[in-house]
Amino acid sequence: MPAARARAEALDGQLHAMMAPLWGGLSPVSMALAASDWAWHLGTQPARAAHLAAQAWQLGQAAAMDALTQATLPASASERPDDQRFTADAWQRWPWNALARQHLAAEHWWRDATDLRGMQAHHRDVVGAFARQWLDMLSPTNAGLGNPEVLAATVERQGGNLVAGLAHAQDNWRVQHGLPRHFDHGRHFEPGRDVALTPGRVVHRNALVELIQYSPTTPRVQAEPVFIVPSWIMKYYILDLSPHDSMVRWLVDQGHTVFILSWRNPDAGDALLDMDDYLNLGVFDALAAVGRRVPGQAVHAMGYCLGGTLLAIAAAALARQGAAAGADALPRLASMSLLAAETDFSEPGEMGVLIDESQVALLEDMMAERGYLSGRQMAGSFQFLHSRELVWSATLREIWMGEPLRPNDLMAWNADTTRMPAAMHSQYLRRLYLHNELALSRYCVEGRPVSLRDLRLPVFLVGTEKDHVAPWRSVYKLHGLTDTELTFVLTSGGHNAGIVSEPGHAGRRWRQGTRRPGDTWRAPSDWAQTAESHDGSWWTAWDHWLKAHGTRKRVPARGLTAREGLGPAPGRYVHQRYDD
Repeated sequence: MPAARARAEALDGQLHAMMAPLWGGLSPVSMALAASDWAWHLGTQPARAAHLAAQAWQLGQAAAMDALTQATLPASASERPDDQRFTADAWQRWPWNALARQHLAAEHWWRDATDLRGMQAHHRDVVGAFARQWLDMLSPTNAGLGNPEVLAATVERQGGNLVAGLAHAQDNWRVQHGLPRHFDHGRHFEPGRDVALTPGRVVHRNALVELIQYSPTTPRVQAEPVFIVPSWIMKYYILDLSPHDSMVRWLVDQGHTVFILSWRNPDAGDALLDMDDYLNLGVFDALAAVGRRVPGQAVHAMGYCLGGTLLAIAAAALARQGAAAGADALPRLASMSLLAAETDFSEPGEMGVLIDESQVALLEDMMAERGYLSGRQMAGSFQFLHSRELVWSATLREIWMGEPLRPNDLMAWNADTTRMPAAMHSQYLRRLYLHNELALSRYCVEGRPVSLRDLRLPVFLVGTEKDHVAPWRSVYKLHGLTDTELTFVLTSGGHNAGIVSEPGHAGRRWRQGTRRPGDTWRAPSDWAQTAESHDGSWWTAWDHWLKAHGTRKRVPARGLTAREGLGPAPGRYVHQRYDD
């Protein structure tokens, strides 16, 4: 019977994988359950339904009246403060202002209509997300020549924008089918040539990571090196972009010896790589190599995004009674810094909309076919959640306005996607997102659970105000999972731009506060109201914190010779790309 059941499940999995493209990789079961939950609750709440009908009429009437009596759209008209769709002067005139107001009123109505008493929270989020997707698609800004900005540009350029847009659309089609572009749309960013330029050497390599050590720029350096674990979902050079916004280069210039991991881009042969492999090969093995390069010194460890989650698991395993195997060969951690990294996944933000048992099962079926989740599939999830910015606004500019998208270094990095091995990605989604094992002290390393309550090292924790991947209130939850000294910084910007926030970047600000062992709990909203605010980059505060939590000793710079190691930075793994 078990063998027969396994064969049946395998056949079902193949069928699911074949059908998945029809649903855009989303589980039809998850969508149907969410829609049914909403429909049943709406059908059993006649008074609420009547209220929504009356509200729809009132909102429509108010929008029409405002379009006649008010010259401009107020800043509060949109549900989102960063909504720039209707800011152009053309949208302030009749009939365009009426269309904009009616659309914004519909968005307001659907926000209330998808929040019904009794619905499961996840189903409410799913229905709300799909309502936003449809509304974003139906926005008047996407009406082509019905958009007054497009119409004005077409008249002014005598249709030249439409001709250019058609050429851009053809080029995009060619790229999607593995063909070269006909037109060069601007500068291309290549690691080692345009980005990832900080001088250094690959000093260690295994089957999963390369360890890069950077050349010093100061005659003396801090005794403790900095070891960085970036996320494996994207390439490491988010932290080493152009020289002016490279965190790595800036740290080196402040007198730190910096090491960073560069993850290999997996292929079909890596399907069985799991979370334990990422922990052992990615953190423990590389940390041992850092110890050999800088013997006798404690290490400041930093993790970004999923790299921070993995680093927190590693630190908890090293801190527990009966540490991980081989821990004696590893250097001591002087501190741990976590940037936009979640350790409690009970409120994961927008990504939680796409994660439930049915959706994960479908992903597992899709990954079983190839052995990995492709970078394009991963990028598709972010495009779905942010279609307004990543799809519709881009289409408006490129296809209808005829303006080529000229990438900057951050946009180019964002397009340099990586694959996810099937076993690792399944474990990550199930153990962390679905079951929240790390926060509940149930995540096992070497067969035994680890607990963040065992941490005794100081922690520097960074959240970003507009983070949709790791919401700052979710990041903040680490305060309730450990009693160690914890310095929390909340910086302006989003998941990437808030972290890549170099000194001199205009308009940046950050707030900071420290929780000492034994201090009472403070809610995130209370913390945000009282934390001291500063203008500028949080990098300077982190540099001061690292130096204050080390020995404060400065030693001769640890130079690198041209023949040392396994080749120059950025190494070999960063160049691995696939068309899927």
